[in-house]
Amino acid sequence: MTHLDDSALYRWMLLCSEVEAAVGRKNPGWFPVGGEEAVIVGSFAELQPGDVAAPHYRGPFVVYMMRGAELARLMCQALGRTGGYNKGRSVPFTGSGRFRCVPWVAGDLGTTLGTATGAALGLQQEGGSSVCVCSFGDGTANRGDFHENINLAALWKLPIVYVCQNNGWAISQRAKSYLPAPIVDRAAGYGIPGEVVDGNDVEAVRDVVLEASERARNGEGPTLIEARTWRKGGHWVRDKAAYRNNDEHEDSDPLDLLAERLEKRGRLDRKARERMRREVIADIDEALDHAERQPEAGEAELGLAEVYA
Repeated sequence: MTHLDDSALYRWMLLCSEVEAAVGRKNPGWFPVGGEEAVIVGSFAELQPGDVAAPHYRGPFVVYMMRGAELARLMCQALGRTGGYNKGRSVPFTGSGRFRCVPWVAGDLGTTLGTATGAALGLQQEGGSSVCVCSFGDGTANRGDFHENINLAALWKLPIVYVCQNNGWAISQRAKSYLPAPIVDRAAGYGIPGEVVDGNDVEAVRDVVLEASERARNGEGPTLIEARTWRKGGHWVRDKAAYRNNDEHEDSDPLDLLAERLEKRGRLDRKARERMRREVIADIDEALDHAERQPEAGEAELGLAEVYA
């Protein structure tokens, strides 16, 4: 099984972290990704060109970049500028179909599950061996959409992998207060495989998603993966998270875990990591500078003429 280079995985995680932090500084309503970089990158890093990605609303920009989207245009999108993929109309991704990405809708999270399952049905009808990987949060897993879509995918053996990005919180409610049993246990009720993985270990996430993808490519249907990760801060930037103790996972930073592993392998020392970080931040600053020089969306971009006579 051919894997993405481990130092490349680290760079994608670093890019994910720094892009999300930069956008959060500009948009206090942004949903910060800190603590969840490994499950995001690990879930989508090994997709093939014909596959479909349906990322969670927390940390989707790095997934779009892994599929070929431009950082500068994504920054335009985040700031509501005309250079974005949707001309500044909204933050959610509506880029070219060539990226094979399902757009997320921030106002109603569960709808991505239905669109992703529909995409898997389309892939099945086309033939071939392409799959869809769909990620979502533990709170979204308690919606009716979750059960309806997994039931249908199991029944029809659709080529899809469902990854629950379980960070332990649905906004300000602790998961154990609304989950009577582990999310992965639900897989048995649909007759499909269920897997638990350390969501802080990008290589472990990558491997379990790859195995599930192979089953889907072979016509064996969906898999439900519960990637147990954590959320460093609040639900959004403005949320100070006074309801929780941030120290509960202080030793579980996914970038630090992979960095230690890479150093032991002789793959990436401290100086190389710092150099990589400077390069990533320079790219982000350049993309932000470009976005801030673009005009804000106006009547033409917002499509007022398409709505009102």
